[in-house]
Amino acid sequence: MKNHITFLFLIFASLFLIPSCEKQPDPDNQIPQIILREKSAQIIEADQAFAFELFGEVMTASEEENIMISHLSVSYALGMTYNGAAGTTLDAFNDVLHFGDLTKQEVNESYKDLMEQLIHLDEQVEFSIANSIWYRLGYNVLSAFISTNQTYFDAMVSELDFTDPQAVEIINNWIEEKTNDKIQDMLDYIPDDAVMYLINAIYFNAAWKYQFDKDATQTGTFYLQDGNQHETDFMKVNGTFMYTSTDNFNAVELPYGDSTFSMVVMLPYQDLDVDDLVDQMDVLTWNEWFSNSAMTDVQVELPKFKYGFKDLLNNPLINLGLGIAFSGGADFSLITPGGGIFISRVIHQTFIDVQEEGTEAAAATIVELRETAGPTQPIFFRADKPFLYLIKENSTGAILFMGKVGKPEYN
Repeated sequence: MKNHITFLFLIFASLFLIPSCEKQPDPDNQIPQIILREKSAQIIEADQAFAFELFGEVMTASEEENIMISHLSVSYALGMTYNGAAGTTLDAFNDVLHFGDLTKQEVNESYKDLMEQLIHLDEQVEFSIANSIWYRLGYNVLSAFISTNQTYFDAMVSELDFTDPQAVEIINNWIEEKTNDKIQDMLDYIPDDAVMYLINAIYFNAAWKYQFDKDATQTGTFYLQDGNQHETDFMKVNGTFMYTSTDNFNAVELPYGDSTFSMVVMLPYQDLDVDDLVDQMDVLTWNEWFSNSAMTDVQVELPKFKYGFKDLLNNPLINLGLGIAFSGGADFSLITPGGGIFISRVIHQTFIDVQEEGTEAAAATIVELRETAGPTQPIFFRADKPFLYLIKENSTGAILFMGKVGKPEYN
């Protein structure tokens, strides 16, 4: 069972998880609002559903103690990929991302509308979204696919020699730059048959609206899921916060900056755990849970934490219904003439640092596309445990030396 799992994907989703996108600002508390067209509002609702489903799949699959995803980052990376899909592959994208009857034009305009408003919403919050497309030197990419993603996703597009030993570092450097060096060494290697990488990077840095007093931080006991205890530092703040109490949990909402962004911390009651909450999460349940939230005087004690998380999202996305895009039957004929490519990996990496002054977070998503019929991949052999060796004469097979390496040393 997982423990100490904070729902920090809400840092990027907190703006979207509201009953109505048409809500007018409170005249006594002028919080900046996102103003969306009707179709863009449909994307927000679709994004909520995808967020809960993806997080549930990752929770089920991961053995990590601390988990964090940015469904917004995944959504933008898949959104660029979606522009190259056709036929039943396009149908799968529409289903998994809950686009329904929205046209590609409406989807793209909504992504652009949302991105432009998010990054300029709160002057007290540093928030950026960056997209890029990297394709193999000489690969035939349709100009319409490139121009669409440049127009609606502001994607930086680069043709790159994937055989260059520096290619991995070039891509990783772009990700590191766009995440203020918080997401590092994300791409491990480039396969021989890789043809394209579609990448999203998100960076978030904000001070609490009501900061925790460093002098009040004290060591305390955190009770793990398995019954063990863990000593950690707890931050403390007293204030009037949005507070929620249900049959399953209580929650407090901690605002950042100008209250445009906030962190929602959900604490299950003693006879439940976070898995029980995630199992129930969907858009309707979420709205019902928080329908009776109210401003309340709360004494908050929150542990400081900082960690990174990295996962391959292939299985979670396949389980949600995107399997055809990962198969030889994928139709990405709107990327390259004839298609013949498929999604081989969706890599997701995040970082979070929560302390007295505020929160710094980052996320990146890589969608890797390979050719369906590409070069044979070499077998990976790594002698990283005790092994035997021998030296022989090949014409007779006579063995000259034979040995075991149990602890390799070199002086």
